[in-house]
Amino acid sequence: MANSLDRMADFDLTPEQREVRRVVREFAEKEILPYVEKYEAEERYPVELIAKLPDMGLLGPMIPEEYGGSFSDVVTYGIICEEIARVDWVVASVISVANSLCAGSLLDFGTKAQKDKFLPGITQGDIICSACLTEPGGGTDLGNMQTTATKVDGGWLINGTKVFISHAAHAGLFFLVASVDREKKHKGVTAFVFDPREVEKGLSIGKFPMRTLKRDNLAEVHFEDAFIPDEALLGKPGGGFPILGGALDTGRFSVAARCVGQAQRCLDLALPYAMEREAFGQKLGNFQMTQQKVSDMVCRTQQARGLVYQLGRMKDSGVKRASMESSMAKLCSSQAAVQNALDGMQIFGGYSCSEEYEIGRLLLEAKSLEFGEGTSELHNRLIAEFALGIRQQ
Repeated sequence: MANSLDRMADFDLTPEQREVRRVVREFAEKEILPYVEKYEAEERYPVELIAKLPDMGLLGPMIPEEYGGSFSDVVTYGIICEEIARVDWVVASVISVANSLCAGSLLDFGTKAQKDKFLPGITQGDIICSACLTEPGGGTDLGNMQTTATKVDGGWLINGTKVFISHAAHAGLFFLVASVDREKKHKGVTAFVFDPREVEKGLSIGKFPMRTLKRDNLAEVHFEDAFIPDEALLGKPGGGFPILGGALDTGRFSVAARCVGQAQRCLDLALPYAMEREAFGQKLGNFQMTQQKVSDMVCRTQQARGLVYQLGRMKDSGVKRASMESSMAKLCSSQAAVQNALDGMQIFGGYSCSEEYEIGRLLLEAKSLEFGEGTSELHNRLIAEFALGIRQQ
């Protein structure tokens, strides 16, 4: 797209935010993009690429400077997630999980000891974060948590299994939710933060085979009477749901921003191809049906970006809970990423299924983002219930 950086839905971004976009995009295209396909083919976790983030201040955009972070506003954080995800889902996920779920929860609910133990290491790249939320029976119904935490002298015994867990095998911090009383449903959900490397027994991390995102090394994490100390408790027993609520608000914001990045990438790939490839004696881009797809791709990307920025500005203005808006941003942006990938593949035709072209890989990755942080069905329900007054923020 000609002058794409100047024609995004960012007319009221500050000069500093525009500069962040430019710098992060240049960094991502130079330091990350050339290696993504290679790492995916080798099923290789991008440790070397993640190690490039601290010097750019990209691992702690929501962490205060006192802990080594590059604390910025929420919109700027979204721009960072968007631009990194435009070239790589996995590296962007490292930033998103660390800041939205883990650091955010620590800053709001953690003790001084917990903050001092983990936050500096996150910003320096010494600690990769992993959120152990999803279970085999489903990830959306968090009130029906199967993993349990039983109080014992000096700590807790954890039993249960978590699946689809990003970064687990490389993590120095687990953000875990478990139930202290399953009969209490959501009122029994409890949050913990701890270093999995310090768990002496009862914790195993196994591969979770995937058809996509092989470089992410998604894992199944199994707990069998795994002991974690009292100081791992985040907040109060049974107080995990409010922690999750705030974390998921910001988590859905960062996932939505990442979806916008992927939607933009599909567009960036499809436009030049449509003007290079010929059929029936003319460029694909000259066909009305191709132009319809391009128009749809442009509009849905801009619409999704607008919703994401609206949510970011609400957070920057001090709105603590914006659950309906986070659902709107997540729903529309994830669907935009999936549909842009489908339309992009149609423009590429059979070549979209070739390993030579990136567009085919983006479809499965975008679809995984549509499931993550709540399915589309969940968000449709939440938006409707908020609008109808059935559910309150």
